[in-house]
Amino acid sequence: MCAEQLANNPKVDELVLADMRLDAARAMMSRVKCDKMSAKKVDGTSGNDVKRLLKGADVVVSSMPWGMNGLVLRKAMESGTDYVDFCMVVESMEEYWKLAKQCERSGITALTAMGEDPGISDSMANYAAGKLDEPIESRVMDGDSGVAEGMDFFSLWCPQDLLEETTVPAAVFRNGKMTFVPPLHEKEMYEFPPPLGLLPVYKTNHEETYLMPEFIKGLKNADFRIAIDDEFAHAAKTLRKIGMHGLKPLTVKDVKVRPLDVVCALMPRPVETAGKVKGFACIVVEVTGLKNGKKKTIKMWTIMSHEKAYRQCKTNATGYLVGVGGAVATEMLIEGDVKRKGLLVPEQLDSEKLLSRLPAKGLKVEEEIISH
Repeated sequence: MCAEQLANNPKVDELVLADMRLDAARAMMSRVKCDKMSAKKVDGTSGNDVKRLLKGADVVVSSMPWGMNGLVLRKAMESGTDYVDFCMVVESMEEYWKLAKQCERSGITALTAMGEDPGISDSMANYAAGKLDEPIESRVMDGDSGVAEGMDFFSLWCPQDLLEETTVPAAVFRNGKMTFVPPLHEKEMYEFPPPLGLLPVYKTNHEETYLMPEFIKGLKNADFRIAIDDEFAHAAKTLRKIGMHGLKPLTVKDVKVRPLDVVCALMPRPVETAGKVKGFACIVVEVTGLKNGKKKTIKMWTIMSHEKAYRQCKTNATGYLVGVGGAVATEMLIEGDVKRKGLLVPEQLDSEKLLSRLPAKGLKVEEEIISH
């Protein structure tokens, strides 16, 4: 989705789709029929492969799982290539600040966490906070009513990232301090905008919980919740209890395997669910604080249907939202709206400019002001 959007940008002269598996890239090229596009087999875990890929490139957009982004960013710094990704390239803010200085010294602009959530969600939070005199609390709700016939255990994005997210302690920023709660803890029933309605949401570990308090001054509370089917939540808890979420290799019949890789191998690839998912995806952000001495909540959201996403670009709504977030950030970079060097997060971009680009890409941003 991100590549398809960028192919339509007049400032893009050449677009290389790089992956170990080229079936999805070739399918896109066949459908889009754009002379700018080409496909190249590249091992994203090989420094030499990535180095060769970046030779002569102006920008690299890494859409790999977060744990694999670090190698691409290092090679981007070495080659002087600007960089964009969809999820945080580091695990902590301490790591972030160190890497930010390295990117600045290398002379590149690197935009991290620029997908849907993180990405669009952070921009909504930053924009909403700017409309208040004193922002106090920010909450992000990721809602999805997607179902796929014949599939009970599947992910709309990288299965590894989803399983990691739902099996590790969740960060929560409370009363000005970071704390952690058990995985899939503090279930809440949340009323999403129609047509989604009431869905169970759970706290999970997510970038917004780290970024919003760091870059939106004054926040005392911040967290992220995601709508997860209760059966999936139960399965994730069971996997954690028996150690199937582990990333440490085990020897099984003389073969070294990571438990989590086995689980992911049994799940369908997101591209294999394309066209089979029905329902809607929605991201909601609520920022509460004071305006003229009175308590207000600025609520913002956008919705996309899985069916519409498939009709338009043969993906699901989650892929659409993530791809649009990455495409908009990349366009802001190549069109000169981002001039600063270093490693930047969504809150450091012009949120109004970023959000204003979404409607042209099929995402309507809604806003509501709630008085308390």
